[in-house]
Amino acid sequence: MRTHDGYEIDDDRDRLDLDVIWSFLSTEAYWARWRTRPDVAGQLASAWRVVGAYTSTGEQVGLARAWSDGVTSAYLGDVFIVPEHRGRGLGVAVIEEMIDNGPGAHLRWMLHTADAHALYARFGFAPPDHKYLERQRDHVSELRQSRDS
Repeated sequence: MRTHDGYEIDDDRDRLDLDVIWSFLSTEAYWARWRTRPDVAGQLASAWRVVGAYTSTGEQVGLARAWSDGVTSAYLGDVFIVPEHRGRGLGVAVIEEMIDNGPGAHLRWMLHTADAHALYARFGFAPPDHKYLERQRDHVSELRQSRDS
């Protein structure tokens, strides 16, 4: 655990508050509203690493979740700071703890986001190079529909 501007940044998964996480992801996160609460609970339980941001009284106000093989690559997801606590550098602190200060500092990190590109650029994230391919989720839906027809 480390501190940032009076907040605690911690990777202890026992501190996670599913109510806070679910509240944010199900109402405010454009990328996660379709997930169910059991989906989110399962993702947290099976995450390679989680980092939370907490007030001095222990209230959770932020999160970053990652999955990884622990050897070559990691995916960063569900990064958020609740609106009332933004503007204090907590997003930077949570990402820094996840990527630079943890066991995955040597990994190739990936993420998908429609916003905060400048924030992630500070940590070396950039558009993929010519070696990176990805199968879009829409493609999977189209395959399932064609099979069911």
